[in-house]
Amino acid sequence: MGKKKKSKKGYVVGVDLGGTKILTAVVDKKGRILSRVKRATRATSGADKIVERIVQTVHQAIQEADIPAKKVVAVGVGAPAPIDPQTGFAFQASNIPALSNFPLGERLQETLQLPVFVDNDVNVGTVGEYAWGAGRGTKDMVGIFVGTGVGGGLIVGGKLRHGFRNSAGEVGHMVVGFKDQPDEVRCGCGRRGCLEAYASRTAIERDVQAAVAAGRETLLLELMEKKGKRRITSGVLAQALEAQDPLMIEVLDRVTTYLSLLVATIANFFDPEMFVIGGGVAEALGERLIAPIRHKAPRWFIKESDAAKVCIVLAELGDDAGVLGAATIARMRLK
Repeated sequence: MGKKKKSKKGYVVGVDLGGTKILTAVVDKKGRILSRVKRATRATSGADKIVERIVQTVHQAIQEADIPAKKVVAVGVGAPAPIDPQTGFAFQASNIPALSNFPLGERLQETLQLPVFVDNDVNVGTVGEYAWGAGRGTKDMVGIFVGTGVGGGLIVGGKLRHGFRNSAGEVGHMVVGFKDQPDEVRCGCGRRGCLEAYASRTAIERDVQAAVAAGRETLLLELMEKKGKRRITSGVLAQALEAQDPLMIEVLDRVTTYLSLLVATIANFFDPEMFVIGGGVAEALGERLIAPIRHKAPRWFIKESDAAKVCIVLAELGDDAGVLGAATIARMRLK
């Protein structure tokens, strides 16, 4: 999308579209956020209603930024689906089924009457960290985002790499499974052996539930009850680790081993300067997740010399990575 020509001067709106919330921000050319607006996605309300809610957040963000609407030159959107970045067409949107096989970019551009650029949400978060966060100053960088699932983005020579079929960076579906693992460990994609099936928050929750069913004791259940949660959130995981819960320590050790295998495999193939690890689980656990990966991953580096020069760091921007990345992509692609 984005066929209308506009000057790159002015403001850009970044939209981070998620399964539960829409976060929208007005961003200037120096990466400063002038306003933020958040509202529920209401993912089951249908494609037209979701588009309407995105448009509403864009208008509200512009109003709260107290800038003339005519000075907004483009809108960037990160969406949780495989995206054709040239057209903004969304394919399988598992978290927002209504947007599956939907011309999201085209519809938003028609409504907003502005150039609109849509990309995958993890690509967008990677660009945000590369341009304004932990990855500043690098040329080759990998973003790994650990949350409900595991996603990734690839910066090569200072540019986002989409790949021949626009599927580059799908690190959550790189195979890390071993023969001695139980057959029932299946990824959400339907296949076996994917990294996401062993190192996501969903995988952690599954392993904890299996351990409890087998008679293991854990503080996690008590913490969930205190928080009034039905599921194991990233915050509950962090509290259990803080309390030195033995089961949580055991599960985290397994998760960081798998993530370390992923980092080492990518390092051996691509040899980037930096891995930036973000997402809800990473943000909640911080160095308790990153430090073990930093320690374990070099064991599998084929080139042992200078291993310490490969930086493995925590993402810096939190929720702002999405809106800043979306705004950056829009400004970069604006003709």
